[in-house]
Amino acid sequence: MRALLAQKLEMTHIFDEAGNFVPVTILLATPSIVTQVKNTETDGYEAIQIGFGEKKNHKKPQIGHLSKANIMAKKLVEIAPEEGRTYKIGDKIELDIFNEGEKIILQGISKGKGFAGTIKRHNFHRGPKTHGSHNYRAPGSIGAGYPQHVFKGQKLPGRMGAVTTTVKNNKIARILPEENLILIRGAVPGPKKSMVLVYSLSDKKAETKGQGAE
Repeated sequence: MRALLAQKLEMTHIFDEAGNFVPVTILLATPSIVTQVKNTETDGYEAIQIGFGEKKNHKKPQIGHLSKANIMAKKLVEIAPEEGRTYKIGDKIELDIFNEGEKIILQGISKGKGFAGTIKRHNFHRGPKTHGSHNYRAPGSIGAGYPQHVFKGQKLPGRMGAVTTTVKNNKIARILPEENLILIRGAVPGPKKSMVLVYSLSDKKAETKGQGAE
């Protein structure tokens, strides 16, 4: 599987060859470093662990693990290896694995909205504001009198956002290899400076096991 880690910078716009206005999201995609290689014999499955960025103040076990690849990565993620390619610790995965105009899949952590009510979180209607009603934004009834408890899965107030989000069929509008930038057509999940996993739509879906080195 062709994949790498990138950091979301900001949104802007460009003009294509036909002069059309194209909104894009800029991702910083410095080379991802292979920090671990797993195989069927020792681990039971084949995968590679890649790292992105630099971070200080790692714990001793993480320092020992990452020092083998000579990188103190800020983010680690495990992906399926690309077919027909042999990896070793310290290898670099760069932007040349993708092409302009190619459709890709983006996976990141969506923006956290904090504690939200049912109107914002589940698109409930508000109550009437006339005839003495004070039920403006309350959720209303959440079940019958029997069996005297709330069923799981009810749409209620709670924490909104900050969940793993996958967006498919986004196109690569432009690649700037000299600046390690990749411009994605449209929006990308997550706030600025967040980590995004970019992988090819033509390959099989990635089975990722995120290991945040935070």
